[in-house]
Amino acid sequence: MALPQAEPFVEAPEAELPDVENLVTEDDEPVDNMASEKQQRLLTGVLYDSPVLDPPFVAAANVGVFAAVRRPPLVPDVFLSLDVEVPRDWWKKAHRSYFLWEYGKPPDVVVEIVSNREGGELDRKMREYGRMRVPYYVVYDPQRLLSDGELRVFVLREGGYAEKEDPWLDEVGLGLVLWEGTFEGRLDRWLRWCDRQGRVLPTGRERAERLAARLRAAGIDPDEP
Repeated sequence: MALPQAEPFVEAPEAELPDVENLVTEDDEPVDNMASEKQQRLLTGVLYDSPVLDPPFVAAANVGVFAAVRRPPLVPDVFLSLDVEVPRDWWKKAHRSYFLWEYGKPPDVVVEIVSNREGGELDRKMREYGRMRVPYYVVYDPQRLLSDGELRVFVLREGGYAEKEDPWLDEVGLGLVLWEGTFEGRLDRWLRWCDRQGRVLPTGRERAERLAARLRAAGIDPDEP
């Protein structure tokens, strides 16, 4: 497959930051399915549950990423941006979405979850994320609708994205792994963050259950006040 060519993102000078008051940043239309919604929460929530990333960072799902005022946003299923934080006045229009000129950088990782063949994850969206200069682009295709690869990880090189042989993201210090297990009562195959040894980052619930098991092994009832 010929990889899309990426065009560089040019950051606007601070004195020329655009007026975003009339931009549509939320349309209130349902855009996802049950499986994708739960998968998104697993990928974002665990980053805040596990002390693996040094704050500040932003992990979000279904939030618009704007590269330019006159260009429609992309809305990644999940993105992770390191060394940035959501401003305290997040209800302000300029802070409701991820405006590249406000945060000063693109997200470090974008994850797209394929649910149909019309999303453009391996062509149009890939070109757009490359134009934004997103370092890592992940396509999770659980039904293999677009290719034989269930999990495909791309890294931005000169001229476009190149597919990685392994799902480790060096510049982020995290990897991705396909994991079979139960999340929120649903036994399935999930995409999860992992460490260099391939161990999944535990959710808050998993961390609590492991602590309770250690306490019971030590003869302590974790439910006692």
